[in-house]
Amino acid sequence: MIKTILPALVLGLSAIATAALPVAPVQAEDQKPEQIHVRGSIVTYSGSVLTVKTREGETVDVTLADGWQLASVANAAVTDIKPGDFVGIASLPSAGGGDGALEVLIFPPAMKGAGEGSYGWDLKPNSSMTNATVADAVKGVDGRTVTVSYHGKEKKIAIPDGTPVVTIAPATKDDLVPGAVVFIPAEKAASGPLAHQVLVGKNGVVPPM
Repeated sequence: MIKTILPALVLGLSAIATAALPVAPVQAEDQKPEQIHVRGSIVTYSGSVLTVKTREGETVDVTLADGWQLASVANAAVTDIKPGDFVGIASLPSAGGGDGALEVLIFPPAMKGAGEGSYGWDLKPNSSMTNATVADAVKGVDGRTVTVSYHGKEKKIAIPDGTPVVTIAPATKDDLVPGAVVFIPAEKAASGPLAHQVLVGKNGVVPPM
């Protein structure tokens, strides 16, 4: 079973619209639909369908579920990462040991603890996603190394200079224009991807996850 994708982001998109963190009903593991990611550029948006040209070059129609939520990302900086922050970091194992970040998402304080854990991710082959609290952040010659903690475990992740660092920001349906880059956590359905949330790039910032 593929793990639920970026649960904190899912909660965060709802929080943008409702200022609250909804609690999804518990389902048996075998009842959960398979989760997939759609990454690409918008071709068209019409009502309940978002047509996307994926990074693999395929054009897919994403059905938007009733009550779907929309958000964007805004630029942040590695120096914004402080002990106590809750972050989502996609990373790859480094040749010299440890992990190196591919991107960092700094979550709003209200989302601290949501989706905590570390699991496989598909941004790149062998990448992982870690949603965790920053225990410490040390600036070094080659960027910053953060120690994050989750479920009593710790993990050190290097954040090289130039790594995309973002936070969640508001968006409207007017931002769903052709060419805009999207990241969509979706469910695999017989009719194609079914989405409850969409993350769209705007103002030159694209979802890096």
